[in-house]
Amino acid sequence: MSLFALLELSGECALIVGGGKVALRRAQTLLEAGLEVTVVAPEVQPALEKLKVTICQRPYQSGDLAGKRLVVLATNHAELNDQICAEAKAAGLLVNHAGAAQQGNLRFAAVTERAGVQVAVSTGQSLPMLAQALAQRIEELLPSAAQLQGWQTARAEALAQTGQERETALHALRQDIQRSLWGAA
Repeated sequence: MSLFALLELSGECALIVGGGKVALRRAQTLLEAGLEVTVVAPEVQPALEKLKVTICQRPYQSGDLAGKRLVVLATNHAELNDQICAEAKAAGLLVNHAGAAQQGNLRFAAVTERAGVQVAVSTGQSLPMLAQALAQRIEELLPSAAQLQGWQTARAEALAQTGQERETALHALRQDIQRSLWGAA
């Protein structure tokens, strides 16, 4: 079983080895999380060049891991991905091996967000399309900003009370949230 954790990596440096569609998706994810991204690949698709990434249009070199916190391996060369994966793990880096997830120590979940509530879904090493479909369905259940604000206000008011009044108010809030999300009490 994997450990699910939220990592604050804003400002950290990431390396993506590969310049195709997977590299593009990972670059977008890492940029959204605030990482500084370098892409190393002999060929890079034009969409990657439009992102705020540093591109080194050349093959991977052993010194490319220096100063990096996270590495994504997304080449079409399994042996190269495996070699870099071993180097990166030996250096204590977070490694996403796009071609063989079990070899890395970092996997990307499907994430959805609404009104500041984030939900991540993973199916382990297989069926990322199932995780994506589940995330889309879950997004429909997430509260609106107005609902969330109302619940936060109700919670603050409940916590300001004492004893049984506090417990009753928190119970009512819990029931209101459950009814709103799935019609259960």
